[in-house]
Amino acid sequence: MSQQSADLQGDGGRGADEFADMDACFDAFDQDGDGKIDFADFGRICAALFRNDKGIVYSCSDEKQKEMFGIFDQNKDGFIDRTEFKFCWNKWIKKIVRPVSALLVIDVQNDFISGSLSLSNCDAKQNGEEVIKPINNLVDTVPFDGICYSLDWHPADHVSFIDNVGKRKVHSTSPVRADQAQLYDTVIFDGKPPTTQKLWPRHCVQNSWGAELHKDLKVGKDPNLVYKGSNSDVDSYSAFFDNKRLSRTGLHDKLKEINATDVYVCGLAYDVCVGSTAVDALAIGFRTIMINDCARGVNFDDIESTKKRFIELNGIIVESNQVKAMVEGRDRRPELGYKLALELKKEEQNS
Repeated sequence: MSQQSADLQGDGGRGADEFADMDACFDAFDQDGDGKIDFADFGRICAALFRNDKGIVYSCSDEKQKEMFGIFDQNKDGFIDRTEFKFCWNKWIKKIVRPVSALLVIDVQNDFISGSLSLSNCDAKQNGEEVIKPINNLVDTVPFDGICYSLDWHPADHVSFIDNVGKRKVHSTSPVRADQAQLYDTVIFDGKPPTTQKLWPRHCVQNSWGAELHKDLKVGKDPNLVYKGSNSDVDSYSAFFDNKRLSRTGLHDKLKEINATDVYVCGLAYDVCVGSTAVDALAIGFRTIMINDCARGVNFDDIESTKKRFIELNGIIVESNQVKAMVEGRDRRPELGYKLALELKKEEQNS
């Protein structure tokens, strides 16, 4: 490991040596000793920062490096001085090297595996049970700072159940009338505003076997559980909010309690609740990672569009065998560093 890379590994700037470490890092990259980090120096910081656990450097485009450099060059003089570097060190480098990571296990419930809404009966014919083994391995081997499990938790008269479609007035703009509706159709119910709703089989009814987490999923003695979809008139795909943003779960508060920087999302279904939760995590400001082999979905085309949208929003998708090194700060992706820099820019603009 080069001395510059070692300076970035350090101890994350914690404790009494914080400013000594920060100064040592600054001096290591200020190659001409003029007390300023120029763009070329910043490129060397990125090369030291964004690398995997084998020391292989990830590429980061000049365009993105220039954008990030501009965020830390707060007085726009073309350099990052020591005062500006303090902000860069505390808000960016330290968080990249020492992430605080949470695992979100989404809806690994009986009904989605072998019950009324088994994924094996959906278009993609995927087996939801296949996520359990790799998720359990993550729980056993990766030092997450927190783990949360979400559950669909529907009342019997929930708006998403096809057998309840006649209990609510259908809006005049609905593409399908109540008496014509078929499973997986989308209808529009009357209301202010009207509610667009996909119709699913009755599933995950509160306190039923179908709503229970699968018996083989490792959850521990005192798990952090998040319940969603408990309002009869509003569905809830995301583990953060209902679909109308009328209310939120306690998930965001749980993540704030541990000062989470990074969120890893997995579970069921990839193109519905997993994807919605991951996109919301990005929107809230978390660096967000979806774990590909720990998720299964409903429809292949929708799974692919979910992945594409997520990546466009600066999320990344990895396999479970890559997660431990990332959580431990040994594998650091430029996409996540870029996402964090954008969040810092947003905070500055809103302050």
